[in-house]
Amino acid sequence: MHLSKKTAVFALVIVMGLVTFVAQSSYSQNADLKSRGLFVNLTTDDTWSAAMAISFAHTKALKNGHSPVAIWLNVRGVYLADKKRPSHVHGLMRDRNQSIQDMLTAFMADGGQVIMCQACSTAAGLTQDDYIDGVIMGTWPLVESLLFDPSVATLAW
Repeated sequence: MHLSKKTAVFALVIVMGLVTFVAQSSYSQNADLKSRGLFVNLTTDDTWSAAMAISFAHTKALKNGHSPVAIWLNVRGVYLADKKRPSHVHGLMRDRNQSIQDMLTAFMADGGQVIMCQACSTAAGLTQDDYIDGVIMGTWPLVESLLFDPSVATLAW
């Protein structure tokens, strides 16, 4: 079967159109992905886990253009931002000599949010005054606005 030049050109135009559509669709999906935020649920005061969670939220999400990026400290995680409680400098951050509080402060300085669970703070005997500067005492409307936002992914540590 022999194709005419018109048919061949028409087929080529169709194929190029499909390739362009797929490329634009892929680009759009990547752009949509970059515009998504991240909500990190951090429930532990284990410094290894905390360092990993904070580092991930800061260097992988926030510094790569995702917004908003928030870390919700709850359960034992509320102790991480207590300015009176010195934090172990974990091996992951030893070369920078950064404590967990230093990591949280740097994260907030770059635009990240650190949100404290009110009920967990009360249970731990901590108040807003006990926390490092910049920490937000969470309310249900604030947590709900991030947790159930379809453009914000949730990650738990």
